[in-house]
Amino acid sequence: MRKSKKLETFPNLVAMFLDRVEQRGDTPFLWAKREGEWRSISYTDAARQVAALSASLIGLGCKPGDRVMLVSENRPEWLIADLAIMAAGCVTVPTYTTNTTRDHTHILTNSGARAVIVSSQKLAKALIPAVLFASDCQDVIGIEDIRTGQPVNGARFHQWDELLAGPSDLGAVKERIAGIGRDDLACLIYTSGTGGAPRGVRQHHGAILHNVAACLDVIANDFGWDDEVFLSFLPASHAYEHSGGQMFPIGLGAQIYFAESLEKLAANIEEVRPTLMVVVPRLFEMLRQRMLKAIEKQGGIPQKLMARALSIGKERYEQGSIAIKDWPADVAVKLLLKRKVSQKFGGRIKAMVSGGAPLNPDVGLFFHSLGITLLQGYGQTESGPVISCNRPKNGIRLETVGPPLLNTEVKFAEDGELLVRGELVMHGYWNNEEETARVLKDGWLHTGDVGHFDEAGRIVITDRKKDLIVNDKGDNVSPQRVEGMLTLQPEIAQAMVFGDRRPHLVALLVPEPELVTACKRNDAAIRAGLQKAVDRVNAELSVIEKVRRFTLADEAFSVENEQMTPSMKIRRHVLKQVYGERLDALYGK
Repeated sequence: MRKSKKLETFPNLVAMFLDRVEQRGDTPFLWAKREGEWRSISYTDAARQVAALSASLIGLGCKPGDRVMLVSENRPEWLIADLAIMAAGCVTVPTYTTNTTRDHTHILTNSGARAVIVSSQKLAKALIPAVLFASDCQDVIGIEDIRTGQPVNGARFHQWDELLAGPSDLGAVKERIAGIGRDDLACLIYTSGTGGAPRGVRQHHGAILHNVAACLDVIANDFGWDDEVFLSFLPASHAYEHSGGQMFPIGLGAQIYFAESLEKLAANIEEVRPTLMVVVPRLFEMLRQRMLKAIEKQGGIPQKLMARALSIGKERYEQGSIAIKDWPADVAVKLLLKRKVSQKFGGRIKAMVSGGAPLNPDVGLFFHSLGITLLQGYGQTESGPVISCNRPKNGIRLETVGPPLLNTEVKFAEDGELLVRGELVMHGYWNNEEETARVLKDGWLHTGDVGHFDEAGRIVITDRKKDLIVNDKGDNVSPQRVEGMLTLQPEIAQAMVFGDRRPHLVALLVPEPELVTACKRNDAAIRAGLQKAVDRVNAELSVIEKVRRFTLADEAFSVENEQMTPSMKIRRHVLKQVYGERLDALYGK
């Protein structure tokens, strides 16, 4: 394939896909494991399916601009459906598989979705009751067999295979999309929201194409653009995975493997041997803990080797090189440790791009010390979503999120808020002029994040304006920084700190299962173990950041109990509702 350093300018996302189909033809495109074997769909066959499904959607009565909701786990059909919806001139409304009936009802009614595609009976269980309340939804398409019984609220039910069996005319698709421009709406992505009801972000074709071209600039110039292989496991309904893990690979003419599950991710990485992955910090925090525990159990030489690797890695990161006396140890680390770690990641990984939440620099340094290139990026659903990314050629600094992407303007307001302008910025929230006016001013997106540029033009995010804790003396504290340090401790699985308008911070903690088991579920012993972890963190914090007291959560924060968003951010307002009295009581002791 032609490996130019710039992505061609396309009028829309479907046009980019069809161009790659012409270039890649019968080469593999989408992979999924079926009956224990990885099986592929070629670019050509995927295009045939996109053409057939888009024609069927039009046959059902879908018109240009109509919204079509997509409820599915990551699988080849997800991306085929997404492209087909856009190829019909419609707008994709992707939703999380973890959504409740209430979530689906809100999105169906707010978006006015004309039809919905759902993957399985399991996911249909929460969806179908929502269709009852959605007068605009007229068609429900099941990728697998959906047993529905009687029609729901007049909606008709259709089978995926039947719709794909229709005529497949790529010429007709090209004619239809000729009128779709970069400013036209591609998808409505509902932000999972750490507070309040989700809002529909209007992402136009140009916003995502901007991200694809800018990210290709990073790969082509910093790593070299070859026959890339992606492993997809983050929810495709999230803007980060949608742009970075689905559309970006299309721009590269790459192959996409869909992971079987989070539990099988490690095995899938070794099997697939990806060259690029889009990841979130929580994955690396968990991997780091597991690796350290495994090494600790081995003891002896492996433990000393890991300690040496981390000390050399820190020296190289801080000084730019290592002392001559450390060369022999560095060679030993490469041969005995880094090679094994590389194989665990498939052996040919170029970079893993971390986004969706802040990456603790200590976690990043850990993996860099072991030879894994981890690039921290930054963005928001409202910006395509990627705004910046660390780049090796600029020097990777783990306390930063790198320089702005190509053709992306960034500046900081007087109060330090990061503002961004460019084609990547959304056109606003769906049917929400008030919120749109609040964040879009004079063409600039007001991100709500506070930071500055470092001496090399890399962005440093220091705080989140609305998440800042302001104590009773007026001091500002970043809760994410303290929470990040707490969860790096082996005893603490999750944490939320609390203390707005209070004299000091307190915390809500979820202990690691290993601590609970080791303490034989004895509450006093668990608290003692957690106190030691909190004491270690407090030793590294300023006076205003120290956690004075803590209480234990009744259960882990999760998407299912609505205490985390699908992108694994804690929902502070929910946790405060559930544990508010207990947290308040900590100040009376």
